[in-house]
Amino acid sequence: MDRRQKGIRPRGGSILIDFTYKGVRCRETLKLKPTKENLAFASRKRDAILYEIALDKFDYLEHFPESPKARLFSDKLAAHQTIEVALKGWLKRAERRCAPSTLRDYNSAVYYHLIPQFGRITLDKLTAAQVNDWITTLVDLSPKRINNVLTPLRQTMTEAYCEELIDKNPMDRVKNLPKRTREPQPFSQDEISKILSALDSQAKNLIQFAFWSGLRTSELIGLEWKDFEEQKKCLHVRRAIVRNHEKTTKTSSGQRTLWLTDEAFEALQQQKEYTKSFGKRIFHDPRSNEPKLNDQIIRKRIWTPALKTAGIQYREPYQTRHTFASMMLTQGKSPLWVANQLGHSNPSQTYRNYARWISQELNCG
Repeated sequence: MDRRQKGIRPRGGSILIDFTYKGVRCRETLKLKPTKENLAFASRKRDAILYEIALDKFDYLEHFPESPKARLFSDKLAAHQTIEVALKGWLKRAERRCAPSTLRDYNSAVYYHLIPQFGRITLDKLTAAQVNDWITTLVDLSPKRINNVLTPLRQTMTEAYCEELIDKNPMDRVKNLPKRTREPQPFSQDEISKILSALDSQAKNLIQFAFWSGLRTSELIGLEWKDFEEQKKCLHVRRAIVRNHEKTTKTSSGQRTLWLTDEAFEALQQQKEYTKSFGKRIFHDPRSNEPKLNDQIIRKRIWTPALKTAGIQYREPYQTRHTFASMMLTQGKSPLWVANQLGHSNPSQTYRNYARWISQELNCG
């Protein structure tokens, strides 16, 4: 290596810069391919760093904002580091531990909400009042979504506090909003009939199965023909599709054997002619007959038009799950059986959500 590239060397698909600052040997990585041009750029950057060090004007954080070594040399790190830089660093670390769907939510929260609102503020200048005032403007977001949006900011500020970059954590004084629970609003038998009458072919099979199986939408989408044991009249719930990514079911109890009602079994039998020959997903997008079904397609193309045609006030598709549970309990099924069918991790959740239907059955008995 010639003189101009002293302290510069390729490392894998990147470039390593080596220099000494305040008696400490420092090695930093540039995320550049080690081409001749990039090595020359890295050499010039190193020369600039050495020049700034000689003039006592070197700002480690400015050159390497995501470097852990910056904390060793910047006694006013919080005053320099913006929330944008901190959030991006947190997001990069989150990539190693988060599921793709979770990471997509975090990316959306960081880039569409948090950085536009707080990105230019430094860590030590953020106040609880700023965050709380901003929350009041998010009228189009549900409490659950707002809480999720705040998660990256909460964790970023907690890290900053634990690393003693800030003296106090303002997010400790920002409370999560109470979530709106999905109150069971089950459909009556008459309403179910009207909804199904407004549908045909694959769309009808899907919604009929939803009403009579109690599966979550993500579980419905993930069903495959290999999960169906026709002779035993059961189906194995093994996976869920969330934002087009396959993942295991919501809880360990979510992986379960579903014993099919006559109506659910009938829906699968009728669905065979449409998708069985494809050999994988049971339910497809009815319009294209491709296995690209998602919750948006179900809600916008199938569910909402069906309720409108049937003249029934809108309720979310999740209410098919509540409808199944209430019907089974009213028919005398054991709460433990219902809990297993729904994939509840604890039967107490079933008792809590459907107490009125359980009590009705007990009173009738």
